Amino acid sequence: MTPDTGAGSTPRTVSDTTPAELEQALVAAAAAASAFGTSEPATRAGWIRAVADALDAAAGELVPIAMRESSLPEARLTGEVARSTGQLRMFADVLDEGSLLEVTIDTADAQAKPVPRPDLRRVLVPLGPVLVFAASNFPFAFSVCGGDTASALAAGCPVIVKAHPGHPELSARTAEVMIEALRTAGAPDGSFGLIQGFDVGVTALKDPRITAAGFTGSVPAGKALHEIAVTRPEPIPFYGELGSLNPVFVTQAAIDARGKDIATGYVGSFTLGVGQFCTKPGLLFLPTGHGLQEQLASAVDGVAEAPMLNDRIKDGFGSGLDRLQKVDGVRVWASGAATLLQTTVSELLARRDEILEECFGPVSIVVEYSSLDELRAAVEAFEGNLTATLHAEDSDVELASELLPLLTARAGRVLWNGWPTGVAVSWAQHHGGPFPSTVGSIHTSVGVTATRRFQRPVAYQDAPDAVLPVVLKDSNPAGISRRVNGTVTTGEVSR
Repeated sequence: MTPDTGAGSTPRTVSDTTPAELEQALVAAAAAASAFGTSEPATRAGWIRAVADALDAAAGELVPIAMRESSLPEARLTGEVARSTGQLRMFADVLDEGSLLEVTIDTADAQAKPVPRPDLRRVLVPLGPVLVFAASNFPFAFSVCGGDTASALAAGCPVIVKAHPGHPELSARTAEVMIEALRTAGAPDGSFGLIQGFDVGVTALKDPRITAAGFTGSVPAGKALHEIAVTRPEPIPFYGELGSLNPVFVTQAAIDARGKDIATGYVGSFTLGVGQFCTKPGLLFLPTGHGLQEQLASAVDGVAEAPMLNDRIKDGFGSGLDRLQKVDGVRVWASGAATLLQTTVSELLARRDEILEECFGPVSIVVEYSSLDELRAAVEAFEGNLTATLHAEDSDVELASELLPLLTARAGRVLWNGWPTGVAVSWAQHHGGPFPSTVGSIHTSVGVTATRRFQRPVAYQDAPDAVLPVVLKDSNPAGISRRVNGTVTTGEVSR
């Protein structure tokens, strides 16, 4: 759907996508898939950079709309635009470099043992049209122009975004900017589209023209959509980021060395963005007798009031907080703009399902452990998480060597003496984890390898050079990096 009214200081009404408009978007995406997917890497990179440039140019218009719809401050949203355009340009750079396609060539070898080897040329190809369910908490970086969209476009897949109802006008205007940028740069019509409405995303997910989907949101919604995706007549991959508690574990040595800094850093992390980050630390494990209660409570008392993203999230947070406060063995240590609760490992283990349920918003729980055995038991109590953090000192090497494998088994990103809020967009980043943090623990939604979710490998055997895709030809006209007979090179191939 291409919205047809301009954006200004006065809020505009954005209508839900009609069945006819959804069909038009699906037809256009399917029609664009071949041309978009077979475009040369440098050409696709140019299209993606054009989108980044257009979004930067439109930031002065888009940010005020986002402020009105999300209650987020200007500085935060301006930074989000920069993050969104930065990751678009990062994917464009990777397309130019070539490794995104994982081109691998093994030339024929009649002397190979135990049998002669044929000429084999492997490359990653796009799946086809991708459906992206936008998130609420990052109106740019995880929404219409977010990481799922950027990585799918880089992979060569047309994208249809199902807008989040929390920012419909921003979604519509952002889509207009992106569609116009792609059209002006020469990308096929239908390379990008937007749909709005409650049921329209489910209808699109069931459509056979959609080949994969990305989602960021709640556990119940994500599980329901995943069930639809995998029970279609032709099942498709569904990459859902659902929920995460992001536990932080602190040793006594770390308390002794920098307890005050840990207290202030923790409160700053769990209240960042009014606690509405998927990487918010939901639990802090401290040794009994840590002596940080007063500093923690003081830091919480200093947190300023700030609005949440929307009334639905605010109401959900209120219900979740009320539920946690009623759990036996959970006490309130501080309450105001943020809430700090306290319990012990023994109480947590006795009421694991009640306590280890994500509450999205400015609340976190301090859990006190009385022994190293309790600390180990606490780590083992967790299901999958996006992150797990250990605060320790050099003297804790033996303990840390024991705990890190346990944390690795339960998280996609393991932090040492840091805080999980803040996700660098880079080559090495992994933003994912075992279920329920994500549906597919082997993939990331942030970083270069996010494209791998929307690609599949194809190997060509003994195909003549004339019919091969450009990136597999002997002369390497695209000039990209390729692995030839085990060696990475940009040179030509001799048969």
